[in-house]
Amino acid sequence: MIRAIAAGSLTLALFLFPFDPATAQSSKPEEAPIGKVMTLEGSATITRKAVVAALATVAGPIQAKVDEVVYQGDIIQTAAASKLGLVFLDGSALNVLAGAELELNEFVYLPEGKRNSSVFNLVKGTFTVIGGKMAKTGDMRVITTAATLGIRGTSAHIVVGEDGSVRFSTLAEEKQ
Repeated sequence: MIRAIAAGSLTLALFLFPFDPATAQSSKPEEAPIGKVMTLEGSATITRKAVVAALATVAGPIQAKVDEVVYQGDIIQTAAASKLGLVFLDGSALNVLAGAELELNEFVYLPEGKRNSSVFNLVKGTFTVIGGKMAKTGDMRVITTAATLGIRGTSAHIVVGEDGSVRFSTLAEEKQ
């Protein structure tokens, strides 16, 4: 299934996450993958939360690569002239542009669950958020320096400036 969003010359494609959310969410959410890197141009790093880092064989930030899984608590940073596309278990997607930083604070998703939630902290940079199933049936929040935004099926383009200023715009979905 592909859903496309257009904003000016930027077109994003969302490919639904290939693994089963029911088996990916363990009894210890911080140890279960919540998504993965689908696209990467340039370079980006992923800094693991202490619990996940203890399970890994590499200490400190790792270089992101396509198909690299991400976990709750991960901090993603893109380098200059780089961009990274993430897709999550519920089909939500996040495009992270050059010089950006975000933290994947919370992600709880079960396909038939009624307490699904996600919280992403956009520290700085430019992001495009495409809500998946959680945005329509759960609690999907994006935190910025200026406000906390609830994503309820809307796609958003968010710019968090170095000075903490925030610009927000919604994107219209193309009908197919």
